[in-house]
Formats: sequence, C-alpha cells, structure tokens
Amino acid sequence: MKAWICKAFGDAPMLIDCDEPFAQSRDVIIDIAACGVNFADTLILEGKYQKRPQGPFAPGFEIAGTVSAVGPNVRGLKIGDRVMAMPDWGGYGEKIAVDAESVTILPDNVEFNSAAAFQIAYGTSWFGLKYRANLQRGEVVLVHGAAGGVGLTAVECARLLGATVIATAGGEPKCAIAKAHGADHVIDYKSESIRDRVKEICAGIGRTGADVVYDPVGGDVFDQSLRCVAPGARILLIGFASGSVPQIPANILLVKNVAALGFYFGAYLEQNPDISKAGMAELLDLLSSGKISPMVSAVYSLSDAMVALEAIRNRTATGKLVIRCGE
Repeated sequence: MKAWICKAFGDAPMLIDCDEPFAQSRDVIIDIAACGVNFADTLILEGKYQKRPQGPFAPGFEIAGTVSAVGPNVRGLKIGDRVMAMPDWGGYGEKIAVDAESVTILPDNVEFNSAAAFQIAYGTSWFGLKYRANLQRGEVVLVHGAAGGVGLTAVECARLLGATVIATAGGEPKCAIAKAHGADHVIDYKSESIRDRVKEICAGIGRTGADVVYDPVGGDVFDQSLRCVAPGARILLIGFASGSVPQIPANILLVKNVAALGFYFGAYLEQNPDISKAGMAELLDLLSSGKISPMVSAVYSLSDAMVALEAIRNRTATGKLVIRCGE
C-alpha cells in the first residue's frame, strides 16, 4: 500500500510503499476511499498537536471507506461494509487498521467524500455549540473563520439550533460564502472592526452583545470578541489558526460573568461516551436527511495530498478539502 509517511516531526512527509496493516483482535481494516483534510494535520506533522505519534506515521484524522478485513473478536461489522471512522492518525494512505468500536456504518445514501468531510468539522461545531456551550434558541452566536471548513459548519449548526448568526471572514468572496450558508450578518474583518460591528448589529436587534463566540482563530480575533459579548456569554475556544494563543484578561471574564470554554473534540468524545454516541447519531441523521451538507470545495488525489495540505496551511482554502485515497 501507499501512504504519506512523516519520519520525524518537522520533516516533510513522503509518499512511499508500506506494509499493509494487519487486523488484530478487535480491529478492522478499512480500504480508505476518502480522507478529510484539517488544520490539525499540519500541527501533528510539526509535533504540536495534542497527541504525538511514536515513530513514523501518516497524518489524517477522518476517513471513509470499505471494510476489507475484520479481527477475530469483532462483532457487528463485516467485509464489504461502507463505514467512516476518526483514527488518531493514518488517513493519508490506502489502508488503515482501526478499533472496531470507533467505526460507524454509513447509510446507503451517504457517499464517501461527504462522510470523510463532515466528521470532525461538523462534530466540533455540533458538540461544541450544543453540548459544551449549551447554545439556546434565540441566542446570538459570533462565528469566526466562517468561510473555512470548520467555521462554515458552525454557521449551519448554529442556525439548526435556532440561533442568530454573526459571521466573520476575510474578503468579500469568503463573506459571500458564509452568507450563502445561513449567516444572518457578515463582517469582513479585513475592512471592518469586529468589535464595533458586533455591537452595532446587536444593538439593532435589541441585544447587548454576542451570547456565544465560536473561535477557531485566536489572537486579535479573540481580543475583539471579549469586548463585544453580552453578560454571561460563553467563548468557545476551538483552536488558534492565527498562530497566536490568547492571554485572557481574567478581570473582564469576572466583571461580565463570561466563561471561556476550551473544546478539544477528540478528548470530549473519549470523556463523554454516552453523549458522543447520541451526538454522532444526530449528526449522521442530519447528513442522511440532507439537513447538513458538507461544502467539499476541492478533491485531491492521494499523490496531491501535500497540495491540499498547503492550501489549509496558508488559509487559501474555503469549505472542506478531501483526499481521494482509493475506490
């Protein structure tokens, strides 16, 4: 099999021939059809992600494909099943061995590209907004990076949960994408002050500020958000795509009774198994019924995976990128 292997943190991965994986007791082997591309892929390659592989590894956190082998103690899965999974790494390749407990069978009407594109982005937004931030119908949500793969899903999920959505994005084309996906108000952070515009928008709808902030960016974006939230707001920290981790002034949190909530989706699933199963079932139902639809803006061959990764790294990508690893 072929896979993009990183031999040491900081080294560029190479597409090489590897031994095929073996299905141990509770494993299944999946022939990977598609793998979603995420900003976290760049972090794990640099050794900056929350989990650090030991030894050579392939990046890739969300996959979809077909079961080609099952371990002797696997129940409920068989060769030929169409499935999706979220491994710790290893998706940039043709095959992977994963724990059967982490595998979900796909409905017949869900195709592989969509399954690979929706798990982490929609999972992060749905679980973060509904279960971590406890978003309520009628509240105002401020979504940053709203034209990106994760931000777009936050816009959609917030609307499904009954919120008013203020989206920020850089430049008119990206703002148009956020608007087309359901944002009620859009702010171009390249030409407008996020803080001032959020206050202006909220005043126009009779609100004092944003009730929930969805922030995968950090840096100055977080600083401006902190100054345009309503009393009792919740700021959901998803990531730091800007490269700058905010140093939070606790006095502002205290005075306005604001909560800053960290949210790492992978750990949340492990720590809350009952909620995880219910939430993923909700998401798969939304996908199957067409209520959510991943915006796959580009599909790359396995040989071009590093081109996709560079588009994520330099923030030129919109929507979700998918690597087509095999049929």
